[in-house]
Parts: sequence; C-alpha cells; structure tokens
Amino acid sequence: MTEKIRLGISACLLGQKVRYDGGHKLDRFITDTLGKYVDFVPVCPEVECGLGIPREAMRLVGNPAQPRLVTVRSGIDYTDRMLDWAQKRVRELEKEGLCGFIFKSDSPSSGMERVKVYGLSGSPAKTGVGLFARTFMEHFPLLPVEEEGRLHDPVLRENFIDAIFTLKRYREMLATEEGRKALVDFHTRHKLLIRAHSLDHLREMGKLVAQAAALPVAELYDRYQKLLLEALKRKTTCKKNTDVLYHLMGYFKTDLSADEKQELRELIDLYHRGLIPLIVPVTLISHYVRKYDQPYLKGQWYLHPHPMELQLRNHV
Repeated sequence: MTEKIRLGISACLLGQKVRYDGGHKLDRFITDTLGKYVDFVPVCPEVECGLGIPREAMRLVGNPAQPRLVTVRSGIDYTDRMLDWAQKRVRELEKEGLCGFIFKSDSPSSGMERVKVYGLSGSPAKTGVGLFARTFMEHFPLLPVEEEGRLHDPVLRENFIDAIFTLKRYREMLATEEGRKALVDFHTRHKLLIRAHSLDHLREMGKLVAQAAALPVAELYDRYQKLLLEALKRKTTCKKNTDVLYHLMGYFKTDLSADEKQELRELIDLYHRGLIPLIVPVTLISHYVRKYDQPYLKGQWYLHPHPMELQLRNHV
C-alpha cells in the first residue's frame, strides 16, 4: 500500500484521557501493533458534543430500540444533544476516507452491541447500541466496524483486519486510471480471499465482472464495492478456509509428488480438526507456489492478505 489505512477509533483506546472519570482505556494491540499500519482518526462523542472532563457518568435508559442517554445521578437527558452532534460528525467523517472504525465496548455512546439499557425496574439488559455507534453504522452500513474487546478474539480480529486491508487495496485500485482492466485484475487476485468469506458473493461478483464492458464504469465500481463489502462482512470459518486450501491444492495436481500431496492433505486435515493454525498449511502452499512457479497463485492475496508481523493466522 502507498499510504497507511485510515481508521476511526474511540479516542480513549489511544490513551487519551477523555473518559467520564478523566481516565483512558489504552489498548496496546491497537496502538503498538496495528498502529504500525494505521493512521487513527480519534473520536470522543461526549467531549466533542461539549461535555467536560471529568463529568457525571451516563447510561442508556428506556426502549432498547430508541434509548435515552441520561446521567446516572442527576437524570439529565443528553439524547438530543448527542444525536444532533453525531449526525454532523458522521458527515464530517465522510471526508476522512475511513476504511473502518474501532468502537469502545459497553459505552452508552460508542458501544457497538450489547450495551446495557436500563428499564423501568432499574435492572439493565444488554440489548443496546451506543448512540454515536448506531448513527455511524447507519450512515456507513457496509464499512468494517469492531469493538476493542472483540478484537481480542483471534477469529474476529483476523476478519476485521482482513476487511480493512482489502478495502484499502480496493480504494487504491480505484485511484488508478486503468478503469475496467484494473477491476478485473483486482477481482482475479482476490478470488480466493473472497471465497473464504462468501462463495455466493464470489459467484455474483464474477458475473458482474464478466459484463464489465457493458456497464458504465461508475455503476460497475459501485455495484462491485457493495458486493465486496457485503462479502467481507461474512466471517471466514475453518470450514470455508479448508475449502479454499483444497482448492489451492488442486493447482498442483500435476506437480506434487505422492509424498508432497500426502503431507499437504495431512496438514489441511489437522487444521480442519483445530489442531494447528491456518498459517501452517498456508506456509507450505506458499512454498509450493515458489517451488513450482505457479503464476496464478503468486498473485492471490489469500496467501498474504495482511502483514506477516501481525501474526493473525498464527491463532486461527
């Protein structure tokens, strides 16, 4: 990539002391590891909508579908103030070229899911979405989003980072002047990666690319991007990756010796059974790509979708 990925993020996760108690929620994986490849655009809804530091704690109350944002002790309702600000802020964020957003979990403004909503009885139910997070996701419905807590799950982390790197590559492709040819090349190199997310979307995208010459370029790009982002929202699974691994193996049916085929089958089976991580069979396949000079697979992003230093496939 020519530039770092731009990600929106809850400011407290970067160590900014913007929480209600004057503290922060610094996340070292985000700042020290992911931060090597990302430029962050920090957002703190409470501070940016005019509330001070420190401030009275707030919570969501009422109907989980349309909760109110109310201070815990004094009962001041900041819902309209927060929503007015949020609508303006998401329009500003359109100009930032974001490839995704990392929200602070459990926050009444920024929690992506399972935020506590207090009913009339005073007992909470984890059924809410933070007011700013909801506004953001409605405004950017296909943009990759995650919470910092969920990023500690290896599968969810790999899926999210896979999505933001792919979206960044797509946008860099759009910035070229090669038109339909660039899109065909992008699709060709991402086929197996997309397959690992959604075979149905891959088929639909293939049909779209096949009729690329008959469509206006702007319509072609818009339709393709929608399908791409929808596909990336589908989580990869061990079963889907196993299917891709066997598909990759098929490219070497005339190259591999009987022993090499057996070794690769055994590794794929061990991965499928959850006994070894994905990186093991992928590394062997990558070795065969170089050894047997497989030109098509050399260009497949599935084999190297994000920097090796992130070690994402060491844990899935």
